[in-house]
Amino acid sequence: MAFTVRQLQYFVAIAEKGSVSGAARSLSISQSAMTEAVKALESDLGVTLFERHARGLSLTHKGYNFLHHATTILAGIADARNAFAEDTDAAPGSLHLGVTSLVAGYVLSDLHARYRRAYPSVEVSAIEDDRDYLEHLLIGGELDVAVMVISNSLDRVALQAEIFDVSPYRLWLPLGSPLARKRSITIADISSQPLVMLMIDEIHEATEEILSALGARPRIAFRTRSVEAVRSLVATGAGVALLPDLVYRPWSLEGDRIVSRDISGSLPVVRVGVVWRKGSAIPDPARHFIELVQTQQSIRLRQ
Repeated sequence: MAFTVRQLQYFVAIAEKGSVSGAARSLSISQSAMTEAVKALESDLGVTLFERHARGLSLTHKGYNFLHHATTILAGIADARNAFAEDTDAAPGSLHLGVTSLVAGYVLSDLHARYRRAYPSVEVSAIEDDRDYLEHLLIGGELDVAVMVISNSLDRVALQAEIFDVSPYRLWLPLGSPLARKRSITIADISSQPLVMLMIDEIHEATEEILSALGARPRIAFRTRSVEAVRSLVATGAGVALLPDLVYRPWSLEGDRIVSRDISGSLPVVRVGVVWRKGSAIPDPARHFIELVQTQQSIRLRQ
């Protein structure tokens, strides 16, 4: 029997919440219905999608791979439902888009693919740069919109922003680390650990602020601009990392396993949003892009 859209929705909800109970609450359905749906999905696919353990559920390697397909299918269904909401065969136009490095690697591809499906006649050009320069281009009218990590320093007088993803910081550890077995991890537990520092989108500044605010001085072992390098270094035991969930993946490129854990204490979050200039008419291609982002946000909230 072929899998259903509902099974995909339940699977994605469990993957994001990390437990059947949390996913069931978010969708207002019974846990038993969700459990049975996922069992039927695993049976249909012939693979195990989740590992069951005391802390809840975590995706297997095949489950993680299938998550990408499931979210793509659900996004495509949402696009199909909205296809006739307005005339997508409008006159061709152009969209000048800016992205920061973190966004370029983990957010842009899905948004870009969905936009191209909905508005194939629009010519899209994108530039990747740091946040301050993208704000400068937006204010100067050289960019229509930008997707970036939103900070408190954003020029709210000249720019409008809408946040569509909020990602908390967590600790990345190699599988089998003694810290991964602790019920509660504190900053004191990791202050003596070598730290792998990601040097893009001001992540390194936020990490240093987190540790210093909680009374710890980071012992930095590696600095890199590559998230994949961070993943590989952590997975092989070269250090730990404090990074937002936005970029978490449970396997390195070499296939080594990484786990993430909460840290006790108040930690900041990373906010990703779409930004555009205030005080001027928004071109239709840019308006459509903003509406697409808003649609994606509503899908995430329903999940």
